[in-house]
This record gives sequence, structure tokens and C-alpha cells, in this order.
Amino acid sequence: MRSATAEALGETTAEAFTVVHAGSVATNASRSAQQHFLNTALLLEKVHPHISYHSSRTLYHTPSPHDVFSLFFAIHPLCRRMGGMTASDTNEKKAAAREGVLDTFFRRILFAKDMEIPPPVEKHVKARDVLSIYGESVWKHPVTIALVLSSVVASSVIAVVSPLYYKDFFDILTRGGESMGRSGELRHIIVLILGLGLFNFVAWRTAHFANQFLASRVVADLRERAFAHLIHHSQRFFTSTFTGTLVQRVNRFANGYDRIADRVIYDIIPIVVQVAGVLWILAREEKTMAVIVLLWTALFLAVNYVFARWKLKYDIAGAAQDSKTTGTLADIITNQSAVEAHGSHEFEKLRYGYQVETQMHMNRFRWNLAQSFDSIQSLFIVFVEFAVFYVGIGLWEKGQFSVGTFVLVQAYIVRLSGQLWSFSRLIRDVYDSFADAKEMTEIMQTPHEIEDAPEARTITRARGDVRFDHVSFCYNAQTIIDDFTTTMKAGERVALVGPSGAGKSTIVKLLFRFYDPTGGDVAIDGTSIRELSLDSLRQTLSLVPQDPALFHRSLMENIRYGRPGATDEEVLYAAKLAHCDEFIDLLPAKYDTLVGERGIKLSGGERQRVALARAFLRNAPIIMLDEATSSLDSESERYIQQALEELMKGRTTIVIAHRLSTIRSMDRIIVMDKGRIIEDGPHETLLTKKGLYAKLWNLQQNGFIPLEVLASLNAKDAPA
Repeated sequence: MRSATAEALGETTAEAFTVVHAGSVATNASRSAQQHFLNTALLLEKVHPHISYHSSRTLYHTPSPHDVFSLFFAIHPLCRRMGGMTASDTNEKKAAAREGVLDTFFRRILFAKDMEIPPPVEKHVKARDVLSIYGESVWKHPVTIALVLSSVVASSVIAVVSPLYYKDFFDILTRGGESMGRSGELRHIIVLILGLGLFNFVAWRTAHFANQFLASRVVADLRERAFAHLIHHSQRFFTSTFTGTLVQRVNRFANGYDRIADRVIYDIIPIVVQVAGVLWILAREEKTMAVIVLLWTALFLAVNYVFARWKLKYDIAGAAQDSKTTGTLADIITNQSAVEAHGSHEFEKLRYGYQVETQMHMNRFRWNLAQSFDSIQSLFIVFVEFAVFYVGIGLWEKGQFSVGTFVLVQAYIVRLSGQLWSFSRLIRDVYDSFADAKEMTEIMQTPHEIEDAPEARTITRARGDVRFDHVSFCYNAQTIIDDFTTTMKAGERVALVGPSGAGKSTIVKLLFRFYDPTGGDVAIDGTSIRELSLDSLRQTLSLVPQDPALFHRSLMENIRYGRPGATDEEVLYAAKLAHCDEFIDLLPAKYDTLVGERGIKLSGGERQRVALARAFLRNAPIIMLDEATSSLDSESERYIQQALEELMKGRTTIVIAHRLSTIRSMDRIIVMDKGRIIEDGPHETLLTKKGLYAKLWNLQQNGFIPLEVLASLNAKDAPA
């Protein structure tokens, strides 16, 4: 029964969600939307009466997208929980066991019983993994570390020793005898206390300034290391990960060190030194007090450790949700033009608002947990204060406790109470920081998919022979390239033709080694590209893509990206060959003009000319043109075709094109379909074969062939 209800609830909600979103665009869908929405609300009331508010509120009006989103988001965890319950009652017992005593207790007192419990902390990334990566950057500065640690330890020792002089001060003050003699002793003690205070100030300031220098260098090093590892990940990694989340992970990873280091230097080390020193001194002065303080400290730290470890899963879940919220925001902003074109502002507000609300609830629960635990900790402090006063008064009555000793113990208790109170917070902060750093640590522990061979070779200047030997490639269990075999001689110009999805662009990606083939091999000048260093391989290649990627930098910098060491004169010459100067000279800042994110300030044709200028500047022996002139007007294309003819001279050229008129002069044309070569030869030879290429050519005589025609031809003429 539960299974059927959950399934019906999910299906009805999905229908209502779909129809109402369409109804926000087409008003004639309102009746259908209302019916679906009310069906969902009524069904929901039967299985979860706590959400009946939604149905009563919307019963007498046509639901808006906001109504359906609210309902959908409210019941989504419910559907998920019901789905888990339907498998068997055993799942409920497992979930209850996983919650544990602390989960149940805190979620009840904080009115968060319905909040989902994060899964247990994954074991493959541990705190020591994070510390290991941090340590590699820290130990690059041994002298600074020694200065910081020695200064902090010295300051902590002074904090332990100073109360001993206060003890002597009060013992002298309360004993009998001549006041003249006591005054001299008291003045001597006051001078010592002031001297220790001055030394403590110098030591603490030294530690602070040295740590500021150390932290700034380590944070910078961590950012550089994280970026260096991240940028060498494969295209597969970046296509499956939000850009916004990666930026957030790098920042949190570096900032996590800053917080952990501050806590260790300014809190943990002083606490360890002071607790050890206090226990040693109390053991000499009064063993009973030492036992009380020892038991209290041990219990306090143990409870804090258990609580912080238990809370870690919520911290990790909060960090993951923070990344998700940032990624959603970055995705929406990056695609702002699509939002504008579809009028989806309210839709995106709801999407982002849901992520923000989810993060808010998780953060509020974590903050409430911390506040609740602070209240529990106050009981420990009250207990030890009571124990010290009770035992101290008893010892004083027996004459075993002087006023000075009582002042000494009380000073230590006050100091340790403050230190341990902050220790509970710093443990939680440290675990928060570990949770923040965990995501980037996991990425840094993930090996790169594409890496140099142990003894990778370097090509100084390739001839340009390219060989694909029975190459196959699968992506997400789908075959993209199937037994692709061909040889391209140095200086030969080869075009790849075929319907969309035939695998043409994948051939280029395999040659660049953005991916490794599933089977077969790709070689340049007889050497497998797996045996070449990635830098050397890609220096021999030049790509002009259909949609060029530009940086938010000046035009001069973007063109120079083709060869970073090029002079200004070489950049200007390459820009002239690509006819970039025609539009750059019209700009107020000329070559210093910033092009915007991904070159958004330039038109498609202007971006493609910049990409062509990069290719001219790179001067690589192997060139790949992926619809390199698709965004150009007829006049610009005519000029650039002339420049391309000059560029292709003496270089191996691979051209991907849908407009067959642009490739008729190629030495060879390879026709692809479903990742295979079905035709291969010069333009005239392929026309005489009267195969797929001939049909495409005839259709394009009167204009560009539509993609749907290509698709139909693909289905009709594909080999069995």
C-alpha cells in the first residue's frame, strides 16, 4: 500500500510540476494544472496530514509555479523516505540505528525530527589526509614555524608561572611580621610580575607577526597547488562538475588551513602547555585539587571530541550544500542570456531560492547544535567551580590551604575554564574546516585521467604524419568511435564530413589527447601520442573551434595565448592575417580592449577571427579547423579563406565542415557515420561513387542542408 501511494504521489507531483510550469507560459493550461495540483494535494493529505496546509491554501485558486514548487519541495524528502520504507521494515530499523542516540536527542529538542540525516562520513578522505596536504606547504618554512612555536610556548609558560607569584604575593600579604620587610618582598614580586607581563607581550606579538607571514605564504601555496592539480584534470572531469562548485572548493580549501592554523597556534598549543603546567604545579601544591582538575579536564575534552566527531557528518553535508548553492548560482549567471530569452526569471528565483532555503535550514540546525552543547558545557564549569570551593574551604579549615594557594587554584580554574570553553568551540571550528577542505582534498587525491608516461618523449618539430590505428572510443557506455583507421600524411589536407553525432569532433579530441581511446592507438610521426609529453604533443597542434573560448582579458592577451612568448609585432601580424584588425581598429582601446567573460563583448564572427589569429601565431605543423568560418559573413569568409590557404601550406590540416563547398579543394574527404569511415577520397572521386557524400553535395547545391535532412539520410543510408 505504501509503495503504491508513494509511486502515485511522485507521478502526480511530477505531472503537476510539468503542467504548471508550462501553464506559466501558456495560460490555457491552467485548468489542467489546477486539477493535477489538487489531486496531488489531496493525495498528500492522506499520507502526510502535516502538509495539508498546501491543499487548503490552493483549493480555490489556480496554482502558480510557486505553489507547485513549494509543494514539490515539501514532499520530495517525504517521497524519498516513503520509497525507502517500502522496501521492507528492515530499512526503517537500519535508519533508526544509524541515527543513534545523539541524532534522536538533538533532533527532537531542536524540533528537527523531519530533517534528513546525512550519511556517515566517508572514510576514504580523513582528517589526516587534509593535514598531510597542508603539512607539505607548511614545512617549506621551518624557520618561521620554529619562531611561531617557540614564541607561543614561551607565552603559555609565562601564563602558567605568573599565578605562582600572585600566590606568594597574597601569602606574604596575609602573614604576620613587620610591614617594612613585607613591603620590600611585595615590591620585588610586583616587578617580577610586570617583567613577565612585558616578556609575554613580546612573545605573543612575535608569534602573531610570524604566523601572519607563514599563513599568507601557506594559503598562497595551497591555492597554487590546488589550481595546478585541478587544471590538469581531464575534460571528462570538467564536463561532469559545476564550475562554481570548483571555485568554491578551492577557496574553502585554502581558507580552511587559515582557520585550522589559527586554532592550533592560538588555542590548542596554549591549552596543552597550560593544562600540563597547571596539573604539574597543582600536584606539587595540593594533590586533591590536581585530581579534580585532571578529571574535569579529561571529561570535558572527551565529551567535546565525541560531539565534534558526531557532528562532522552535518558539517560535511553543510559544506556540500554550500557548494551546490554556489554552483546553482554560477550556472544561472553564466546562462543569463538564456534566462532572459525564455523569460524564466521567476523559475530561476525558485530554483536558487530552494537551494538557499535548504542551506539555511542546515546551517540553522548546526548552529542550534552548537548552542545546545554550549549550554551543556556550562554545567561542567559550574561543577568544577563548586568542587574547588567545597574542597578548598575544607582544606583551609584544616589549615592545609593558605589564602595564596586558594588564589592560585582559583586563578588556574578561571584560566582553564576560559581555555576549555574556547576549546569546545575551536574543536567544532576545526571540524568545520576539515569539512570545508574535504571536497578539494578528495579532488587532489583523485589521480588525473590523462597523464604523461613515466619517460614521456618531447617533439621539437613534428613532420605532421598522423595515424589512427583501429581506434575505438566509448563515452558513458555509448560507442562514439568504432574501428577508425586512417593515415594522414605530412602536409595533407583532410576533411571530416558526416551528420551531427558521427564522431568528427571526437577525432580531434582524441588527437589532442583530451581523452584516451578505449581501443587502438593514435600516433604522430610514428610515435604513439601516449608516449609523448602532453605539453609537447599540444605544442604540435593548433585548433580553431566552432565556438572559441576567450578569456576575460585584453584582445592582445587573447591572441598571444596562441604563443605566450610572441612579441607585440608578431601578435599584430597574426591579427592582420586573420582580419582581426578590421574590427579592432574601430574599438576605443584597440588591442587593450577587454572582451568580457568568454568573449561575450565580441560577436561570434569576431571571436572566430581571434581564434584564427591564435592559429596563425602558433604556427603548428598540424592544424584542426572545426567549422572555423561558420560564424563569418560572406565578405570576411572570402578574405579568411585566402588566409587559411596560406596557413595550410606545408601543414597537415584536418577540417570539420558541414558546408561542403568549403572543403572541395581538400586532398581527401573522409565521410563518417556512427563513428565509422564509410567513404574516403577526393571530392571528384566521392561524387562518382554516388554515395552519401554525393547526395549531400547535390542537396547543398541550392543552399545549406538542414540538419533534419542529414539525420534522415543518416537513418536511410547507414550501412547494415
